Parts: sequence; structure tokens; C-alpha cells
Amino acid sequence: MKKLSSRTESFTDSVIRRMTRVCNRYGAVNLSQGFPDFEPPAAILKRMEEVAHEDFHQYAVTWGAQNLREALAAKQSRFMGHPVDPNSEIVITCGSTEAMMAAVMTVTDPGDRLIVFSPFYENYGADVILVGAEPIYVPLYPPEFNFDPAELEAAFRQNAKALILCNPSNPSGKVFTREELLFIASLAEKYDAYVITDEVYEHIVYEPYEHVYFATLPGMWERTLSCSSLSKTYSITGWRIGYIIAPPEIVEVAKKVHDFLTVGAAAPLQEAVVPGLLFDQSYYDWLRGLYTGKRDLLLRGLDDIGIAHTVPQGAYYVLLDISRYGFESDLEFCELLARDVGVGAVPGSSFFREPVNHLIRLHFAKKDETLLEALNRLESIDRKIAPRR
Repeated sequence: MKKLSSRTESFTDSVIRRMTRVCNRYGAVNLSQGFPDFEPPAAILKRMEEVAHEDFHQYAVTWGAQNLREALAAKQSRFMGHPVDPNSEIVITCGSTEAMMAAVMTVTDPGDRLIVFSPFYENYGADVILVGAEPIYVPLYPPEFNFDPAELEAAFRQNAKALILCNPSNPSGKVFTREELLFIASLAEKYDAYVITDEVYEHIVYEPYEHVYFATLPGMWERTLSCSSLSKTYSITGWRIGYIIAPPEIVEVAKKVHDFLTVGAAAPLQEAVVPGLLFDQSYYDWLRGLYTGKRDLLLRGLDDIGIAHTVPQGAYYVLLDISRYGFESDLEFCELLARDVGVGAVPGSSFFREPVNHLIRLHFAKKDETLLEALNRLESIDRKIAPRR
């Protein structure tokens, strides 16, 4: 038989989702794949119950139900400080995963080059390769995960068509400063490049840090595709409702790509989530407080156990330093951690272009009792995982 497509040979299946299966096999507390174990807001659940008995069981408008686009445009206009037209500047997608793929396909042709910061959410590398583009990786340096301005400009100088910007960042938890974003904007303008943002954690940012929407910087609305999702903000990762916000001429192309990728997101869920978009500022203040408490709980526990870790500025991930165990394979370490300690993590090597195998990622989008159980199990880590030196 003829050979199958070669485009997938350079990457594996999702390591994050694979680690969930490992957690299920060993009964580990799943701090690998980032989804909550608590319920979405009551108003959304109530509307979901009502929708089941209403007429929302057939296709919605391909690029999103009208009332959803109007509610989303009103919310994002408020937070971004820039008016968003619900009819010409929004595409509703099947999660931010499809939003990012559609954005990359909207911007690039085969052979084009895209800049990706490393570490990066694993889908980005696959997205670039699947569309036949070429990634240019630019390192972010721990512990603050800052970039070298000269290295970034050198990447733009390689005729980059676009840059992918995850802010707040998965897995590092970095929140880019306004000064950093303005520098990126200056390069995008200088080298005539687009910027594709993944802002799914836009409302999960810890004091004193603040999220700045890249599209709202001077001159950037015209060249930015803002991608996000309702998954993290409203604890509905399984609903798969995401979106692209961009100028009309870009959205017209994104609509075509989206139409032939997935036709549309689930119509009943589009209707059910609308109440969440109508929440006032108190909800987002509560959300920040919720995740601040969970972050502090987990970090205090890791400190008490004596495990070195990063301090996230945003999102809900923390990177643990496992150097002292001397493992050549962080994947092997994570498998033993799930099997012998009972806690699921993601090997850091799945996020880095560089040869990094001394970091693993945990997430803390869990009930406090779940996090406490994970910490209780981690207290035995030194007894159950022997150093390889």
C-alpha cells in the first residue's frame, strides 16, 4: 500500500491527553490535563437544562449564533476597550484549538514561517506543521520566561509571516508585560507580520500582573487574530466553544476556513453559555480570587515538601524542577509519578523545543480537597522514586 501522509511524522499524539490516560490507568490524581473538577456557574447550568427542551438542536449559523456573537462582542468590547462588531469581527469555533488552527490556516501558505516562543502549548507546533509552514522557535528564559530582544528580532528577520503569542502562557504561567508586548508590536510592524494570540487564560492573572490584549496596542488591531475560548473562564472545557476576533477582511477568510473545518460549534451549548457572558465584573474578581487561593495552596504545599517550582503569574500551571532525581527521561519520571506516587503530571519536554527534561507541569484547576490529596501523595515522592544518579 502507498505510504500515509508524512506530515505527522515529526510529532506524536498529545502527551497531555496521553497522561490523562496514564492517570486513569493507575488511579492517580490528574494534575496533568488542565480541566476543573468543579461545576460551571449555576446560571450556565440552569440555561443548559432549559435549552434541552427548546429548539436549539439543529445547526446554528456557521460562524456562531447571533445572540452568542452579540453577547461575546459586548463582553470583549468592555474588557478590550475596543469596539468589536458581532457580525463582521467574530467567528465562533469548536474551542480555541480550532480557533488557533483556523487562524494559522487563514494567515499562512505552505512554506511560510511562523515564530513560536518556547516553551509552548504542544498544539502550536503541530498546527504549524500540519499547514505546511515552518516554525521558528524563540526561547523564553526561566525563571521569569523572558525573551531576548535580539533573538526575537533575528526570528522576524527570517521573513516570518506571523508570531504565535500565548498570553498568559501555557505552560510557564508568564504574563507578558506591556513593554514586552509593545516591543513585539514594533517588530510586527517593522517586518510586516501578523500576530496570532491565544488568550484563553485572559481572566486568570495574579496580582500585581495584568493582562494586556495585544490587538489593542497602537496599530495592532489590523494585524492581530485574537483567539480564545470560554472553556477556562467558565469551567466548561468539554463544551468546546472558542472564537477568533479580528478585522472584517481577516474574519471573512477565517469564516471560510472554519466552515470547512467543522461547520460550526454545538448549537445547544452556544445558547446555554450566553448567561455567562452577561456576568458583571464581580464574577471575574471572584474567579481571580478563586485561582489565587488554589495557586497559593499548591505552592505552599510544594514548599513544605521541598520541591522546587516556578511561581506562575497567570494561567493555572506550575513547573516543578525534578533535576535532583537524575532522570534522563521526564516522560518516564511522570509515568512513575502516576504509578507509584499517584499524581499525574506532564513531562516538560513536550513543551520545549530545547532539550529540556528536568521540568514537569502540574495544574491546579481542582477543588481544594483534590489539591490537598495530591500534596498528601507527593509527600512520599522521595521514598517512592529513587534518584537515578
